Amino acid sequence: MDKDLSKKIRDLTIELAQIKSVVGTKEENNVVERIYEKFTKMEYFKNNPELLRYVPVKDDPLERKSVMAIVKGEKGNSKKTVILIGHTDTVGISDYGIIQDYATKPLELADKLKEVSLPKEALEDLESGEYLFGRGVFDMKCGVATLMTLIESISNDIEEFEGNIVFAAVCDEEGNSGGMLSVVSELVELKEKEGFEYLAVIDTDYSAPRYEGDNTRYVYVGTVGKLMPSFYIVGSEAHGGDPFKGLDPNHISSAIVEEIDFNTKYCDEAEGEVTVPPISLRQQDLKVEYSVQTAKTSYLYFNFGTHRSTPDQILDKVIAGAELAFQKVIDSLNIEYKKYCEANGFPYEKLPWEARVMSYEELYNKVREEKGREVDKVMEELAKKLLDDQNIDERLFALKMVENLHNMWSDKNPVVIVYYSPPYYPHIYVKGESPLEKRVLDAVNEAIEKMDSDYDIEMKKFYPYISDLSYAAAPREKNAVDSLKNNMPGFGIKYSLPIDEMQKLNLPVVNIGPFGKDAHKFTERLEKDYSFNIAPKLVYETIMNLLK
Repeated sequence: MDKDLSKKIRDLTIELAQIKSVVGTKEENNVVERIYEKFTKMEYFKNNPELLRYVPVKDDPLERKSVMAIVKGEKGNSKKTVILIGHTDTVGISDYGIIQDYATKPLELADKLKEVSLPKEALEDLESGEYLFGRGVFDMKCGVATLMTLIESISNDIEEFEGNIVFAAVCDEEGNSGGMLSVVSELVELKEKEGFEYLAVIDTDYSAPRYEGDNTRYVYVGTVGKLMPSFYIVGSEAHGGDPFKGLDPNHISSAIVEEIDFNTKYCDEAEGEVTVPPISLRQQDLKVEYSVQTAKTSYLYFNFGTHRSTPDQILDKVIAGAELAFQKVIDSLNIEYKKYCEANGFPYEKLPWEARVMSYEELYNKVREEKGREVDKVMEELAKKLLDDQNIDERLFALKMVENLHNMWSDKNPVVIVYYSPPYYPHIYVKGESPLEKRVLDAVNEAIEKMDSDYDIEMKKFYPYISDLSYAAAPREKNAVDSLKNNMPGFGIKYSLPIDEMQKLNLPVVNIGPFGKDAHKFTERLEKDYSFNIAPKLVYETIMNLLK
């Protein structure tokens, strides 16, 4: 990379990192406004101010916004267009403890880190001088600075540039992706208005070692997806002194965790690349007071990565897993109850419990059979009430809807209801089957082959970290979308996705990010050489390969 451009990327990375922009706060707008200001000072946007705009986050109480900048090449009349994205928010800084005042001051933080205890590898990297430490330098203000600098360089020679670029610096990526979800609709409108032929979405989010001692630099074509299978568990309450007369929902919940948590049989695989196994993100009972009565209900949900499986397929898998776990609990209880009866000289009779698992959609249909249209009226009234409470997030909203629907059912026997909690991130699998997918794979491969460096650079098929890239497409199979909507309580009310617009975009995606370590940790750091010199070249060459 030209030394001048590398220095610009470095300086802009540090400038943006110094602007605190913690997700879920009004501070996010501070960095967005700085980015907008930077663009207004570029010669191209002085001459074309109409090509620079804010994109507000829809229905956002914090009134956050993103920035969209459009560059139209003047060589020829090509409608070919590459979309570039980067997120402007960061996670919080409380993990920096007593030195958190320096978390967003990369040039001062290095000395302050010497005053605290660091893991061995982080200390070695600090002493090497090859890394830049600080909140957001890695995730992902370096990536944003890279794209801004490349756009300025390209626009300075606009007469020789053939094709178009749409860049979106989006907020709220670390939260609910409100920035990107608002931008998706803008991209569809822009395509229709300008007649743009979108080729791909390129992100410059971070890239890290995939295992201990991994020195490979990765470029990803495609991205992992995420679903949140959730379980509402209804047991049967009992006195703590006579527990075999009840069925503990925490027992069932724990069995589901035992069956699914970290179980690699639930990993999703494509072309030899495997997602991380499911991990539980919440598990608790719903008893509100202390008493010697056992809990009646509990719930839990998991983070599920996907490479090829659709929502309907994952739902079938986890229902089968919950049935297996439920039956194990019943079998175990009968074994222990028999031992208990024999020890006390009591007569033994098999416990009455049966393993029952159903989807939210199945539960709705059963209640609808009993209550008719009344069920819709009650659920709509509850939804309106819940929407008025700002303390109820999307996960809790979904739970309350399931809980209320089950309470309307006449059947009070133990059951597990399986549903989806928000958010949903579709995976994007770039197989190379369509001309557009082949074009993207060829463009990336050519950029890697052209790179003259000592780094081992390898292309992989799935960016392994949840990101806004997921919203460049959506499943087109009807069963997949219907299963998601019908089993995610509050979909379209508390939680919305522009599914139609995502399907219209239907784009392959690429992530070419800076290299570093420990995103979301106080030891977050960016390797300078690759990040400021090599990754920007790869981004530039990929853009040019796509447009030529």
